[in-house]
Amino acid sequence: MEKAIASEQPVPAGEFERQPVPRSQFKSWKKFLGMYAGEHAAGTEFVIGPLFLTAGVSAFDLIIGLLLGNFLAVLTWRYITTPIATAERLTLYYKLEKVAGKGLVKGYNLANGLLFCFLAGAMITVSATAVGIPFDMPMPALTDTIPSSLSWILVVLGVGTVISIVAAKGYDTVAKFSNWAAPFMIVVFLIAGILAAKRLGVESLTDLWAVWGEGSEPFPGQIKFTFWHVLFFAWFCNAAMHLGMSDMTVLRYADKNSVGWTTAGGMYVGHFMAWISACLMFALYLKGPEAAAIFARGDVPSVSPGPLAYEVVGLAGLLCVLVAGWTTANPTIYRAGLAFQAIFPKSSTVKVTLFTGGIATIAGLFPAFAMKLLDFVAVYGFILAPIGAVIFFEYYFTEKMGLKKDYATHKGIHFNWTVLAAWLISMAVFYGLSVYFQVFLSFFTLPAWIACGVLFLLFSKFFQKK
Repeated sequence: MEKAIASEQPVPAGEFERQPVPRSQFKSWKKFLGMYAGEHAAGTEFVIGPLFLTAGVSAFDLIIGLLLGNFLAVLTWRYITTPIATAERLTLYYKLEKVAGKGLVKGYNLANGLLFCFLAGAMITVSATAVGIPFDMPMPALTDTIPSSLSWILVVLGVGTVISIVAAKGYDTVAKFSNWAAPFMIVVFLIAGILAAKRLGVESLTDLWAVWGEGSEPFPGQIKFTFWHVLFFAWFCNAAMHLGMSDMTVLRYADKNSVGWTTAGGMYVGHFMAWISACLMFALYLKGPEAAAIFARGDVPSVSPGPLAYEVVGLAGLLCVLVAGWTTANPTIYRAGLAFQAIFPKSSTVKVTLFTGGIATIAGLFPAFAMKLLDFVAVYGFILAPIGAVIFFEYYFTEKMGLKKDYATHKGIHFNWTVLAAWLISMAVFYGLSVYFQVFLSFFTLPAWIACGVLFLLFSKFFQKK
């Protein structure tokens, strides 16, 4: 997934950060298909798949919900994000600066950077579950929120330090490592899913229904997932990237709008095949003696990826978990560092990235970020998606309403309060409704996005006229 949660490629200095991409740099669909497929078969998939089972989802609800939800995500990339990316040819950050002003972009970067750090922390947790197996390290339970042992702290600190150092070496190092690892991870996910299914006795869809059943009661602390939960989660787990327009940064290089369809490579390799493979690995674990003993004690089994993958494909599984967490945490820390450096431009990239890695490593000590990844991803998309509505509504409706495009640049202002007000009000209202009615937050991502765009136009109409 992040790669899953931040699928845009970071843009190194000097690569059209503050100007449209020239035609000579346009790229065909072949440059994007592999990138999306690799970036969405990552560390998060090892956690999200099992978490679906802890939510008691049925096989039908999961499979059909993922088929349709991922298709809606692809449609959103194709028809919401890509047309604006190819028309403007600007990064999200520069476009947002032109609309909202440099001051608000700093606030956006702060929120973006912190959320990236927490996501990277969850991926450090994933890698640590693989590193800890040779040391017989106790794995975090589903209900754990704080570090559970000294060995866990030492392993996480070690993994986080190595990942942070690699990220600090720059984008080229991060990209090379990720590109090398992507095919290996995809193959291991596929093989692990097939082997887990065979060991479960699955030879057909009928067998899968028999093994998986019609779902179950959710584990303690989890909400019950239905078809609609799966559909909206699959659609909006990357809301920051498509509705939130973050992928403008990479899709601005697309030679035509049809490149937006290549996101299907990520959705159906990562968010379909890899999620279901991880589900099957966890289903196999739940039928084993270790899980039975845990249930007998009244405890909740762990969803730690390391032991699950090791049980199915041995050392290759451990290596895949380690690499998957690493290749997700690396670019995430790098991107968070870039977001923070935009706030503190005089700081060196290496120092900022190492500091960012430190924050992510501390976050990785707390298993809650990984064990509650479904909720965290929903919150991530919910917070950042409305900013994309400002870009979308500004692009399509401002001139029709007699308003100025790129208002902050046009008026030379540092802070466009209409953007901040629309963003905060839409988030506050729908987050409050989610909490009050105890409704899964992904159900409110689209209403919050629409509300933000409408409020932005209404506030702009009033203040620009004034």
